[in-house]
Formats: sequence, structure tokens, C-alpha cells
Amino acid sequence: MRQMRYPDAPRLDLVDDLHGHRVADPYRWLEDAADPRTIAWTEAQDALAGDLLSALPLRDQFAARLEQLVHAGAVGVPVWRGRRAFSTRRDPGQEHAVLRVREPDGTQRVLVDPMALDPAGTTTLDAWSPSWEGDRLAYQLSTGGDEESRLYVLDVTTGEVIDGPIDRCRYSPVAWLPGGDELFYVRRLAPDAVPAGEEQFHRRVWRHRVGASPDDDELVHGEGSDPTMYFDVHLSRNGRWLVVSGSAGTAPRDDVWVADLAGDGELREFQVGVDARTSAWVARDGRLWLLSDRDAPRGRLAVADPADPATWAPAAWRDVIPQQPDGVLSDIALVDGADGSLQVLAVHAVDATDRLSVWAADGSADSPPARLADVEGPGAGSISGVSAPPEGGTTAWVGYTDYATPPSVLQWEAGNPTTVRTWEQAAVAGEVPAVTVVETHATSADGTPVHLFVLSGSGAPDVPRPTVLYGYGGFNVALTPGYTAQALAWVATGGVWAVANLRGGSEHGEEWHRAGMRERKQNVFDDFAAAGEQLVEHGWTTHDRLAVMGGSNGGLLVGATLTQRPDLAAAVVCSAPLLDMVRYERFGLGRTWNDEYGTADDPTELGWLLGYSPYHAVREGTAYPAVLFTTFESDTRVDPLHARKLAAALQHATSGSAPIVLRREVSVGHGARAVSRTVGLAADQLAFLAAHTGFTRR
Repeated sequence: MRQMRYPDAPRLDLVDDLHGHRVADPYRWLEDAADPRTIAWTEAQDALAGDLLSALPLRDQFAARLEQLVHAGAVGVPVWRGRRAFSTRRDPGQEHAVLRVREPDGTQRVLVDPMALDPAGTTTLDAWSPSWEGDRLAYQLSTGGDEESRLYVLDVTTGEVIDGPIDRCRYSPVAWLPGGDELFYVRRLAPDAVPAGEEQFHRRVWRHRVGASPDDDELVHGEGSDPTMYFDVHLSRNGRWLVVSGSAGTAPRDDVWVADLAGDGELREFQVGVDARTSAWVARDGRLWLLSDRDAPRGRLAVADPADPATWAPAAWRDVIPQQPDGVLSDIALVDGADGSLQVLAVHAVDATDRLSVWAADGSADSPPARLADVEGPGAGSISGVSAPPEGGTTAWVGYTDYATPPSVLQWEAGNPTTVRTWEQAAVAGEVPAVTVVETHATSADGTPVHLFVLSGSGAPDVPRPTVLYGYGGFNVALTPGYTAQALAWVATGGVWAVANLRGGSEHGEEWHRAGMRERKQNVFDDFAAAGEQLVEHGWTTHDRLAVMGGSNGGLLVGATLTQRPDLAAAVVCSAPLLDMVRYERFGLGRTWNDEYGTADDPTELGWLLGYSPYHAVREGTAYPAVLFTTFESDTRVDPLHARKLAAALQHATSGSAPIVLRREVSVGHGARAVSRTVGLAADQLAFLAAHTGFTRR
């Protein structure tokens, strides 16, 4: 290829002195999306990307295959309230999932259909919560990708909206009081009540009466808290026990308060200022249930007495499921055994594959925890959640997916506790290609083993093939097996798709997470590079046929990889990325992530950030691989400025002929999107990677 001609991007002679570090920022003007220079430069990048991507040889082929695979259905785990079950379902051909209710007689009807509300497809259903009786539903919508949820309440029987919209409800949980007339929820303060630039912060817990003005809501909790605090709320089914938890940004620790609404209603400290996560709620047996990594980095399930603070100390907790030596506890459901005893259906992940087991929940402090059964799963997959009616029952529902199975629902019965059966299967628009999954390990720079899933059509590294290595490595997020249209389309075309379980995720518990955050963030990039080298060494691919791909924090991952190891891969897809680690806190939700990365306001932590910040690691005269940045103009989490700045820096610096391309979309954000828009994005990404890893038309 010949050297591309890129749009002109003036370089500023701008150098900041930060704690004694001289930090150049030649493309700061690209931070301002409204600057005429940015507008002109972006439009020129649009033209460049449009011409290049539309001419890619395999784009139409990938689009045709993705059109079927992306349109696979998806079924959500049902939530039972009263005798009704609420769940989501998307069928082939639907742009968004709809929210349905299943009546006691088995009939189903749609309650919320985003496409009926907005035929343009830009409205998404962000969250929903039925009342205890199942006769009312709180749900949240956002439009244009901004994720600015608006809260509504509808009457389930009539389908009539009886409350809302209530704005500023982004990331708001809902906890209903019995009777469905009131609820607890989380809402940000009004913009004119907070300092400029902090409009996305300052959340509070409120008590709201359905149909009343939110201006009259009762403030329950949050006054004087850290501005970045996120809150969660749980209420016992009888309406007596309110549990509020809060964490500063995405910090891996939370504070927990418990209130007796039948008493004085005062929120009392259960866990405050402790470096641990604890999810707490009062269940139907009246006990305080605790899913926690406190003194158990792989997770434990314990109980205490909500009415007796003497039992709140961790030494007094009674373990129902103690920490396991090889599994990470992620979810549980309370069920009734066939003998009428209270039991727990638990989900543990072992090497990023989920397993189900059954545990005794009754007993005294003197009886040891008892594992009653292991449930035979359908395969090496992921469990998205387990659900059981809050009033009890011998049946539970299990969300399941793997690399070839769209999200579906399984059913577990106490009478046959070692097996599950299909309850509702998601449909697929076309034929799912055959895929074989091999599990292997790479060895990172410090000797740490890093687990990989390797997907291919053959199951063996017979000949080196174009290979995509995907990763994330942060925020305690585990990359477990899941139906992925892009991976299937790539494998069906003859390639290999690999997923690396890097430090920074939750695959091996909180210690694994913390081994990849803050001053240890470089471990994540080392793990990823080791995974790439392993794929080459074992014959799956070669460096000139290897591509790397990641989004959001995974965009940071591949951004650091391409600047630290430009020789590792031939092509890169960097989507919705975080790339300027010196100034990331100033934009979007960046301020909520400083516990994960560190803050440039601290001299020591600035040193960590500068050690890997991709924007600051670009070196002139380096032959960088082919790079496709994909951004979304309505992204209110990670500002598109990151991709603009690194794209300009790489286009200026590269000595190679591989293209550096910036693709952007409007009216879409960081999260959910219409299915049809996913097809276009995925086809561009795969065709770009194919063009630079040696794929030919098949």
C-alpha cells in the first residue's frame, strides 16, 4: 500500500507542567467538538473512512452473514411478581427487545416496545422493575444513545402509563413498597443545584408516591456524600427492611446501611469505610443475606440478623456458601427443596465458565455449610442470572448462553436438582456455523497464567489463519462465553477468534481484578501481549495475520497494545476508547473511574498514567499497524475526543503505509443500539481486519 494522505491536523506547541512532568498535548483543540477546526477535520475523516470502508473486498460478504447472525433472538430471565412473570424477548427481525408479561393462564402480551415508541429505533429500554404484586411496572427509557434514563410507571393490567417521565434517573435502581403506591429510587440533583461540570454526579435516594410530583419526593439518603456516589436500594417483601448501598464511582468497595421502616426508619451503618463489596438484602425468611468479598476475594454468601447489630460484625456472619478454592461466586437464588427446606441455587465461575450448585440454607450456627448437589450444565457457557419467585417455590429459571447459543432460559426443579431443561429458546435467523472452542493458557511477563478461549472451525492450529484477539481487562468484568455474531462470522469465513481473560477482570475474583488496576495496570497489557504471542507460538496465526480488538476500557487495552507493541498485530479495531489518560477525568464519566486507573491530580498516580497512556506514547517514525477507530457521537461515558486525538497523533507519526481510520456514528451512544446499526458497524470492523490479516474472498 502507498502512504495515505490524511486530513490536515495542526499540531499545537502546547506543553503542560504537571507535578514536574512536561506533558505535550498537540491536539487539544480536538477536544472541542464545536470548534470549526474540529468540525472540518472530522468531516474530512468521515469522507476518508467512508471511501475506504465501502471499498473493502469482504464487507458485503460479512454484512450478509452478520445480517442473519446479529438478528438472532434473545430471551431474558423471567422475574416473577405475584402470579405474573416479566421478561424480555427479541426475535429475528426485531431491532430491540420488548418487555412482556406472562399472565397466570400462560398468555403473554407486550408491555413496552421501544420501536412502537420510536420507529426510528433510537429509544432504548434501560431498566425495569415490577411491583411486588405484579400490578405496576417502573421502567426507564433513553433516546439517541445518551443513556439519560427517564422513569415511567404503568398499570400492568391496562398498559396505561400512570406516572412519569421523571428525568435524571440514569443508573437508578427501583425498590417498591408493598401495595405499589410508593417506591424508592435514585435521581440526580437538578443541574442548577450542583457545581458546573458536575451535572452527571450528585445522586440521592428518594421516596416517591406514584402519580405525585417528583419535586415532592422525600429525600432518604445521600446528602453530603461523595459527588460520584452510585446508590443501590433493596426493600424486603413485607416492606419492613430497607437496605441502601453506595460506592464512589466504580470503586471496588461499598458502604451499606440498614433501616427498620417498622421502627424508627433510621439508616444505620452496616458496613462503612471498609475495602470490600457486600450486596445485602432481607429475604423472605427474615434474615439479612450477604453476598460479599469481605475476607473472601472469590466471594461468600452469609446471613445475619437485620434486627440484631451484634450479628453485623463479619466474625458473627454465618456462612451459607463459604469461599470456594477455585470458583468465583457471582449470583444466587433462594428456592424451596423438594423436602420443603430452604436452599440456595448458586452460580460459580471456574476459569470463566459458569457452574451451578445447590446448597442448604437452613440450619443453625453450629451446622457447617452443606453443598447438596452439582447441577449438570448444558456446556461451557455463561449464566446471566438465576431467578425464583420471592414468595418461594421449587422452580428456578436460569439465563444461559455460549459461543453458539443465543441468550436463552433454562428451568431448574427441586425434584430433579442435578439437571436443567430448556424453558424458552431464542431463535436464530440463519444457520449458526459450526465452531469448536479450545481452552488454553498463555504465560504473562511475570509468569502469571492467562486463560484463553480459542474459537475456530477446526479446533486445532492446522495452518496459521487470520486471527482476532479480543480482550477487556478492567472494572471487575469477566469475559465469559456468550453468543457473539462477529466471532461466528469471522470463524465461518475461515478465521480464528480468541478471547483472553486478563487481569483486571473478575474471572478469578477480586484479587485478579486488583492485579490489573491502578499501579498494576501494565499487567493487563502484558497479559494481552502474551496471549497474542501464544497464538503465534502455537501455530494459530502469525504476527502479520493477527488482529486485536477491544472497546471502551478494551479500547484502552488495544490502544496501549498498539503503542507499546506495534509489531504484535497487523490490524487493530479500537472502539469507543479511553486513550488520553492524563485528561480522562475531565470528560464524560471519567471522574468516576479514578479508583480503577488513578488520578492525574496526584503526582505518583500521574506517573502510572503516563507510563501507558496511548496518546502520550505515540512515537514519530514508527510503522504502526492498520487502525480503525469507531466512535459514537452521543457517547456520554467515553467522549469521542479520545479517538480523535489518538487518530490525529498516529496519522502524523506513522512511517508505515497501513491506514489509520476514524469511523463515527451519530444518534448512538456507548451502550444499547438498534440491531441494524450493529450490522453496519460489525461489517466495517470485520472487513477492515480481514483486509489487513490476509483474508481473501470466500
